[in-house]
Amino acid sequence: MDTYDDSSALNPTPKSYDADKHLRRKIDWRLCTIAGVLCSLNLLDSSIISSASVTSMLSDLGLDVDNRFSVSIFIFTIASVCFQLPSTIAVRVIGPRRYFSGVCLLFGLLTLCTAFVTSWRQMIALRVLLGMTMSGIYPGLTLLISSWYTRQEQQLRFAFLQTGEVFVLATGGIVNFGLNHLDHAAGLRGWQWMFLVQGLITIVFGFITYFWMVDFPEHSQSSFRFLTPEETDRAVARIQEDRGDVVAVPLRWSVILAQLKDLKIYGFGIMFFLQNIVSTALSYFLPIILQGGMGFNSDQAILLSQPPYYYAAIPAIITSRLGDKYRLRGPIITVNCICLIVGFAMLGFPSQVAVRYIGVFLATGAYVSNWAALSSYQANNITGQWKRTVTAATVTAFNGLGGVAGSFIVRQVEAPQYLTAIWVSIGSQIVVICLVGIFSVHFYLANSKQKKGTKIIENTVSRSFALCPASLPDEKEKLQGGKQIHDG
Repeated sequence: MDTYDDSSALNPTPKSYDADKHLRRKIDWRLCTIAGVLCSLNLLDSSIISSASVTSMLSDLGLDVDNRFSVSIFIFTIASVCFQLPSTIAVRVIGPRRYFSGVCLLFGLLTLCTAFVTSWRQMIALRVLLGMTMSGIYPGLTLLISSWYTRQEQQLRFAFLQTGEVFVLATGGIVNFGLNHLDHAAGLRGWQWMFLVQGLITIVFGFITYFWMVDFPEHSQSSFRFLTPEETDRAVARIQEDRGDVVAVPLRWSVILAQLKDLKIYGFGIMFFLQNIVSTALSYFLPIILQGGMGFNSDQAILLSQPPYYYAAIPAIITSRLGDKYRLRGPIITVNCICLIVGFAMLGFPSQVAVRYIGVFLATGAYVSNWAALSSYQANNITGQWKRTVTAATVTAFNGLGGVAGSFIVRQVEAPQYLTAIWVSIGSQIVVICLVGIFSVHFYLANSKQKKGTKIIENTVSRSFALCPASLPDEKEKLQGGKQIHDG
């Protein structure tokens, strides 16, 4: 195992505080920007079909028959879920620069090719390939961000990621509105222009990603003009002092599979599953709800789908700053869930269009905020590089399965109220609140035992145990001492 001098991290001074602040800014500028762009492109390219659903695409390709449109949505998710774990492992093995630039080029090319499909079968085939290619984007970036920041810094960075993502998504929707007006230009329909233009943009960013993306902290010197050797040592020392899992042990499938025995991974996964039911119901079907449920035409439906995403940046940043400052994740998640319940009640039960549209704002802001909160919640309560890899892949897979469920709860025959979607979404948030309560009690009791020296949490030991270097058989990583491991 490589060793690093972390004495400065353990003994902070005003000078070291300034150095940490400067280091965080450099990491933010490089990592958060490109991560936000990649997540945005991932979401844009996978959800163009949403904006295109209120154009001629459904009738042109025969997607308006039976449940073909819903199938085209969930088949993407199934393909993504199947490749989640190997793709996330590939990020760690191949390296972020080569992996993310390569897949960005691939899914940009697939998006471009979608502009030229002529049947629903071809559309579904490309959606399968797109799901396979995009499967490692979100879990891989979650792993990379959690590897660079301490636990107290992560939620705000996930919020940066989410707000940048929804800003680009909203802007992309407006661009799609403009592209739809190119209908019949150069012999292409409006929806074809959407796929063509956004595919080309993604391909360009694929080349940029190779130079802008950074590697993991212990290999940051391989990044293109990023950190000095001194800054690299400091970055590694900060993470080592915070949770002691900078360096990953050699890849062994026995180590990977052993991580799946931890039940809390599945608890986190269930919360992401329930969260994405809400996300899918809103992001994929909001234009249809606005058109069929609120009486707007197709252009108005595309445009009115975007303002709630711009608004979502406000609660996401505010709640994330509070979560990081006070190291509270559970209460933040609970408040967001309550806002989601109120928002969906406003969307589903009143008859006034204005009240229902305000409910869309409230629900969208809450679910975007909870992405950041849930991401930091799981990342802050897991240590060990391969365990973080497995957890990121597992929760993203559950998240994808939630997308499958969410693609079927908005039923056109229930317009304009869509009561199935409303009740399922409200029920999902009640379950999330219950799970957070269970986790909070469990983490509190575990931390109490850790402080007393009667329990080892996540391969770390309390100072009540002997303070000598120690190793575990499966993961030979230095054990820490005296910290509150679980962050609730």
